[in-house]
Amino acid sequence: MMYTKQHTIKEPVSLSGVGIHTGEQATMTFLPAPPDHGYKFQRIDMEGQPIIDADVDLVVDLSRGTTIGQGDVKVYTVEHTLAALVGLQIDNVLIQLDGPEPPIMDGSSIKYVEALMEVGLEEQAAQRKFFEIPEGIFYEEKDRKVEIAALPLNDYRVTVMVDYNSQVLGSQHAMMADIEQFVTEIAPCRTFCFLHEVQALRQANLIKGGNFNNAIVVVDKLISDEELADLADVFNLPKVEVKEEGILNNVDLRFPNEPARHKLLDVIGDLALVGRPIKGQILAARPGHAANVGFAKKLKKIMLKLDKNNVPEYDPNQTPLYDSTDLDELLAHRYPFKLVDKITELSEKHVVGIKNVTVNEQFFTGHFPGNPVMPGVLQIEAMAQTGGVLVMNTLEDPHNYWSYFIGLDDCRFRKMVVPGDTMIMKCELLAPIRRGIAKMKGQTFIGDKLVCEAVMTASIVRKEETE
Repeated sequence: MMYTKQHTIKEPVSLSGVGIHTGEQATMTFLPAPPDHGYKFQRIDMEGQPIIDADVDLVVDLSRGTTIGQGDVKVYTVEHTLAALVGLQIDNVLIQLDGPEPPIMDGSSIKYVEALMEVGLEEQAAQRKFFEIPEGIFYEEKDRKVEIAALPLNDYRVTVMVDYNSQVLGSQHAMMADIEQFVTEIAPCRTFCFLHEVQALRQANLIKGGNFNNAIVVVDKLISDEELADLADVFNLPKVEVKEEGILNNVDLRFPNEPARHKLLDVIGDLALVGRPIKGQILAARPGHAANVGFAKKLKKIMLKLDKNNVPEYDPNQTPLYDSTDLDELLAHRYPFKLVDKITELSEKHVVGIKNVTVNEQFFTGHFPGNPVMPGVLQIEAMAQTGGVLVMNTLEDPHNYWSYFIGLDDCRFRKMVVPGDTMIMKCELLAPIRRGIAKMKGQTFIGDKLVCEAVMTASIVRKEETE
């Protein structure tokens, strides 16, 4: 089950080791972070200890791994670290590094997962902000025969197919049916490469920290003793053995399809760069870091467009569903505390209300005289009254009930509300109403600008119970 609240870790935890591509020793420390912080890396070995967001728009290199950078600040091979955080449903953490690359450990995410689980997770007083896939989103690279799709789903499910034209690996499939499978089924799966790629990678100044303890090397064709001797020298080993086509030095696979599962791990880590936890089903055929990042950029673009389009449309010429007189029948509020003028949208799960703010509002005479600003508490009250219409609309006999505002979480005021503004208030149920308790997300817009938001809880009580 996916968490609904944001999480961080209870205390800092560190791991040390060599980076697979840079070959440099580094200590990586995960630190707790506040709500809405997200994932950030900090290079504490550099002047000013710069911080860089884990953001797909900051990807600067994709040579056998995903590197983010801003100016002179770079962090190499971030995907295994990010996959561990996504798999544990950790939303907010600062990742400090005293080197350019996270330690590769055993080539999987399991060591990160174990360290994070050892210190434990802490639930935070903020709702998770999911990117819920709205409809089918598709990505294709015809030259590489890559296809990736995202489909709507109220969970996070990932399926991967790889095909390397290799007699050893053949075609492999892997699936994470839900996020809770990550720790045991995906996190332990190690990175891999083919034996014939090793020398080319070394010549490209990569895998300086690679060895047979942190990567699976696949032998898809036998090579000469001279080439084996060169490999032994490269990895500073007395001897490298290849007795038959298969896995170099007789390493035991943790799963028969471990390479495909690791590709799935990479997909999870790379898609973390979208910036929010994803609700959807991801289907990926022959993915790689370049395709993953290309797809992540497409997802982020759609996500930001949907955010912008989340502003309710308001046409003042449209006949409202409820005007001010109608609302007198639904709301137990009158002047000066009636703060909704009309309702323009109403469904089983959401409502949109309008409040026209004029200079004649009674609260302006005493609140910042000479500089009229609507009090934040009254902005919340206006949203709560709008949400009250939604709650009452779910009842067969709303006139026999009171709706009491009993809880407020994650409240943010982002812009002042002043005379002349038209408040467009949208409230959405976060879960079905149970035992008379309704929880909803409220947002207030002025034009297309979000000015106020909060998670509000209301209690529905029969009038006879209060008498």
